[in-house]
This record gives sequence, C-alpha cells and structure tokens, in this order.
Amino acid sequence: MKSVLSLYCFILIFAVSSVAAAKAPSLDKLPGSVVNISKENTYPNPSNDTSELVPSAQTKELLRTPEVAIENPTLIKLLNESAIHPSKWSVGYRARICLGYWPLNYVSKETTVNWEYKKINDNAIDARGSETGQKLIYLQKNQARVSGGLTADVPKEHEVQKLIMAKAMKKTHLPISFSTIVGNGTKVERPYQVAPKKVGHLYGYVPAVNEKGKVAYGEVFIVMKGGRAGLEVKNIVQQGIGAWMPIQDHLSLRYIAR
Repeated sequence: MKSVLSLYCFILIFAVSSVAAAKAPSLDKLPGSVVNISKENTYPNPSNDTSELVPSAQTKELLRTPEVAIENPTLIKLLNESAIHPSKWSVGYRARICLGYWPLNYVSKETTVNWEYKKINDNAIDARGSETGQKLIYLQKNQARVSGGLTADVPKEHEVQKLIMAKAMKKTHLPISFSTIVGNGTKVERPYQVAPKKVGHLYGYVPAVNEKGKVAYGEVFIVMKGGRAGLEVKNIVQQGIGAWMPIQDHLSLRYIAR
C-alpha cells in the first residue's frame, strides 16, 4: 500500500510539473511571420556583449555583506578594480567610504513581445490588370532606424538599461538592443502571390520586447572596522520602470490583398 501511494504521488507531481512546463511562456519561439535577416540586412548592426561580469574573490566577499542584492555591472567592475587590505591587527580602526548613489538591481515582473512594434516598409503590387497574378517579395526601400528606451526618466539611465537588458535577454533569448537599423535594399526571398484583380501589400515591422519591473537604488558604502571590510547600502528606494527594446535583425511580415 505504501509503495502504491508513493507511486501515485510521483505520478501526480510529474503530471502537475508537465502542465506547468506546458503553460510556461516561451518567448524564444518565433511566429511564422517573423524572419531572421541577419544575413540579408545591408546594415551590420553591432551585437551586444552579453557576457556576464565575474566578480573577483574579494568582490564576492563584499557582495555577501549587504542585505540587498547588488547586480550593477559597473559597480561590480569598480569593486573588482579596488584593492582593500584591512589588517587583522588594526584594533579600533574604522573607515567609511561613500561610493555614491547607484541602481543596485532590477526585478522583472512581466516580459512580452510586440511583433509589430514599428512599421518600417510597404511593398505593393497592383495585379488588377493581370490574368495570372504577380509575385511580391520584401525589399526595404529606405534605411530605417528603430529606437526603444525606458518608459520613465530615472537616475543613471544607461546603467538601468544594462540591468534591464541583461534580465530580458536571459528570459527571451532574443538579440535585443535599444536601437536597431534595417538597411536600404535589404531583401527577403519569401514570395507572396498576388491574385489577379487584386492589389497586394507586404508590410514590414520591427518587433520589440517590452519589460516591466522595479529597479532598486541605494547609497553604497565600503565600511572597514578593525580587520574586516564590507558593503553597506542605505536609503534604499524602489521605482517602477519599463522599457522597449527592439529585436535586432528580425522582421515581422504581414501580407494583405485587397
């Protein structure tokens, strides 16, 4: 009886886990209307460096001391480049060094994708005088720049952007940026047949990822007491923030015939 009950519990847990996995959003699966134009794009977009900054051994020890998580790569780099050598014989020694006011971390609440964020092109063919119809392909008429950005003004905007982008990249596995360009003459060899007596339009859109969450700020201090060194964060505040980040080298195509 005991073994049967255990088996039943295992099957139940497995079934619940499978349902949860099936319902989990998978943003890295592209819709059929979205094409990767990294090879076709006549403008070479620079790729973002997604490598994670590794804290040094000393920095790891410092990051364990405050009660709030510190993920800001600029601050971590500053700590990596700092040399702190407190002596265990420094009885009664105290020091407090202010590193300034920093965005500490970003917590993501919601991540979505707008596959038709910005329309950048319209190709059209008039087949109203044709008896057999005509073929329509995508050809970018003019160079198009699409920019995203934060939805609110915040201190140290560039560092907040890096925090948000790092979280969004991990969640979506998409090549996002705060600006992307589709070059003039970019062609997508995906033909659409325009039926006789119809006018066909092929629209091109740049998709974008939308992030919503909270960024935490605080005043960061290096505190040395005797032979120990640590970090202290004071006056912590949280601010709601959102961001739009275009997906580089991707187009969403929509064909309409009238």
